[in-house]
Amino acid sequence: MKTPPLLLLAALAFWGWQSGFLLVGTLMGVVLESARVIKVRWDLTEEDFRRIWNFCVLLVVTMAAYVFTTNEPGGGLAGLQHGAVLHNASVSSTQTATTVMRWLPLTLLPIFLAQIFNERRSIPLAAVSLLVRRRQQRDGVAAGARYLDISYLYFMVCLFSAGVHANEGSFGYFWGLSVLILWALWSLRSQRYGMKIWAGALFAVLLIGFLGQMGISRAERMVQNYNAQWLARFLRNRTDPLQSATRLGQIGELKMSPRIVVRLEPRTPGAVPEYLREASYRHYHSPNRTWVAGGTKNDFNNVLPEPDNTTWVLVPDKTNGAVINLACYLNDRSKEGDPQGLLPLPSGCCRLENLPAESSVISLEINQLGAALVTGAGLMLFDARFGPGATLDSPPDRSTNQFDLKIPAEETNALAQVIDEMKLSGTNTTEILPAVTRFFADKFAYSTWQGPDKLPVTNTTALSRFLLTSRSGHCEYFATATVLLLRQLGIPARYAVGYYVHERSGSSYLVRERDAHAWCLLWNGRNWQDFDTTPGSGVTPGNSSGSFGEWFADFSSWIGFQFAKFRWGQTHLRPYLLWTFAPLLTGLLYYILFQRRKKSRSGTNQVSAEIPVVWPGHDSAFYRLEKTLAARGLPRSPGEPLSGWLERVLAEPALADQRAALTELLQLHYRYRFDPRGLSPAEKVQLGHNVDSLLAVLSSPK
Repeated sequence: MKTPPLLLLAALAFWGWQSGFLLVGTLMGVVLESARVIKVRWDLTEEDFRRIWNFCVLLVVTMAAYVFTTNEPGGGLAGLQHGAVLHNASVSSTQTATTVMRWLPLTLLPIFLAQIFNERRSIPLAAVSLLVRRRQQRDGVAAGARYLDISYLYFMVCLFSAGVHANEGSFGYFWGLSVLILWALWSLRSQRYGMKIWAGALFAVLLIGFLGQMGISRAERMVQNYNAQWLARFLRNRTDPLQSATRLGQIGELKMSPRIVVRLEPRTPGAVPEYLREASYRHYHSPNRTWVAGGTKNDFNNVLPEPDNTTWVLVPDKTNGAVINLACYLNDRSKEGDPQGLLPLPSGCCRLENLPAESSVISLEINQLGAALVTGAGLMLFDARFGPGATLDSPPDRSTNQFDLKIPAEETNALAQVIDEMKLSGTNTTEILPAVTRFFADKFAYSTWQGPDKLPVTNTTALSRFLLTSRSGHCEYFATATVLLLRQLGIPARYAVGYYVHERSGSSYLVRERDAHAWCLLWNGRNWQDFDTTPGSGVTPGNSSGSFGEWFADFSSWIGFQFAKFRWGQTHLRPYLLWTFAPLLTGLLYYILFQRRKKSRSGTNQVSAEIPVVWPGHDSAFYRLEKTLAARGLPRSPGEPLSGWLERVLAEPALADQRAALTELLQLHYRYRFDPRGLSPAEKVQLGHNVDSLLAVLSSPK
């Protein structure tokens, strides 16, 4: 079914307008509408259409693969995707799907051009449908039996692709869509009903659509009002740079997940950091057992990359040190919906290298407590340079608040008893630190299980019971106690959270969720240094399992990691994709344009037998009657239904009394032609007998 003149031009121009490429869409529309003026046509076979369709499919696959390997804003096809659609989109799977759907009018253009410049103005259904092709081969039906006009289908694709864009709150797309649909339906409107009824029904549909558009817009704004970061808390584990709620005082087993969260590979042989820190905190709120950053110095400041756009300087004038490659995931979301999270950085990290800003990082911010907040790709793969000396952290707080020396009043009594028990004779760090280390190592035990205290003490805190009674707990107990104990002794200290690195895997290292750790940072007079009093750093034999289940989980995690690198454009795969798909597209295009001509020249001296076109009911006896009546001057017009043609035939005096027989004959023919079950042998005989009877009437003398 042909579309009205200039409708496709208007649809493609509308698509180009909504996509930000009005000129491209208009030129495509002009090329399509030129078929009404240009009379040149080609006799394309099913094989030709199949090649063109394969070319379109390969073009879609190439675009999808190319876009999937980049996380640039809007995709990686330069001008083709830097429009209004999903600007700054960072979820590559969604980005790939929207890009492919958005550019369907362009990728399907070759197959539609083949249809409109084909002599038949339609395409074989078997050329684009593998199911139909197999069914024809199974039933022994020759190719080319069924044809399809995709004019209106292509029109609907243009409207659909035009709608793949960000909802900006305007109704331009809705009204443009309404006008184009009205234009398309005008020539197809039913003649049974009057104009008023048709216009009223159309108005009702547009009104419902308009109200639905408004409802969708309001629902979208309502959903956007919910804090994406709040929702992310229920989806994945995350570290909050502003506060850390400990599990002090909670009864039960501490969950120890073996999921791999960080992968490390030393660039400098033998240089592996012991800790990967995500954040640190200064103020302990004893009633709810929570550490918070405190004060106003926890605000993040943006850090700009160096001119090479791959290096980020965190600590100026510190360039020496070892280098390690890290791979980690961003499990949170920014307000704009982009992946966001804290980077687990080695102690003394001063530079981030090989971290392309144009493909991986949208923004990098640091605070004065050593936290680096990055917004970018879901997978971060970079080199970190680290070493002893200066760190990201600010010096101890010297304001009136004295956050780095502050102790909750509820904990002072227990801390004083512990200091008396330690019997410290000196007041400098060279004497205090070894004594504190020995105290926790000799008189405390690491445990992930916390049960009810055997001798409950009223009016005491969870930390006081740990220091005076149970003397057993996990790293959060030891880190909190150590920080407050050092502060009680006059040494500035902070509470740090991150991961403990200890598990080797070949030349690399793995960090799991169960390696999450808390420890103490103390001020040595010049810099902050790690000070961990947890016995064995919380590593127990149960933490390293060689079971098949964990091995399989690690293997699955590795597969997921390789897929994530491909998904987030960390594999440098795009050039290889271009070198792979470009020859395929070129070769297929050459095959489409020149191979058929070559076959024709090579077969000029050969006698080829035409394959008869076969379709269901092709041997119906009804066609003998149609041929005979056509010879008598009653041919059926092209496109004329058999029922209308038979009405004209009944005007023939010799057939005026044969209406019942013709009606029964037509019903049998329709069943033979269109009913999947066909006719039984007896019914085929009846059809032939009825035709012979009518032919006998026609051949009898008047």
